[in-house]
Amino acid sequence: MEQTSGNSLAHIDRWQKNRQKAFKTIPQEGKVVKYLGKEFLVFPETFWPFTDSQPLVQSFKIKPGESVLDVGTGSGVIAIFACYGGASKVTAVDINPAAIKSAKHNAKLHGFDKLMKVKKSNLFQALEGEQFDVITANLPFRNKPAHDVVASSQWDTDFKTNTQFFAEVGKYLKPEGRIYFSQSNFGAIDEIKALAKAAGLTVRTLASAAADKAETKKFYAFVMRRAKQPG
Repeated sequence: MEQTSGNSLAHIDRWQKNRQKAFKTIPQEGKVVKYLGKEFLVFPETFWPFTDSQPLVQSFKIKPGESVLDVGTGSGVIAIFACYGGASKVTAVDINPAAIKSAKHNAKLHGFDKLMKVKKSNLFQALEGEQFDVITANLPFRNKPAHDVVASSQWDTDFKTNTQFFAEVGKYLKPEGRIYFSQSNFGAIDEIKALAKAAGLTVRTLASAAADKAETKKFYAFVMRRAKQPG
């Protein structure tokens, strides 16, 4: 699971900046994006569904009746697929107002507006001590300064969002619960694994997918659980 070189990262920088520009310049009425056989509407300044979340969405298992929290929901895609997977209750949170608008629209579009709650929240801030069977997260992959809310969907200034996620996630995960977490080969895989271990979690690679034949952009889904205590 090799991470990318400096030259490759320059290419990733250009690609991500172009994507951020595209997120900002779609019409005010939104843009329809097809993803894994379904349609979603994204409003300006919302992160679009892409290969980055496919390993997670195509591989995570939701048991009928489970409760799910989707952190950094973006357009609501992971949360909506959790609804399709049989969850009895789904809460989707994001700090970006445009993402909240997109996720609410898509929940209604797919007929899950009663099942899926969408809340504006900086990670777990708007939650009230509730615990979940499953927590999903597709957080920004890279420790890189983000100058606005669109950039912060891809870049995590000083790695604060990811660090805070692992510092707090245990409070919101049921004792036998699990976390499904996305990362990339151009992101912070080693740092994520270290943060998870420090939080008392085991990490297993669940699936991967490449966005191009050369695999310059490869995405992973990890499943994390509480480590078994000795004795």
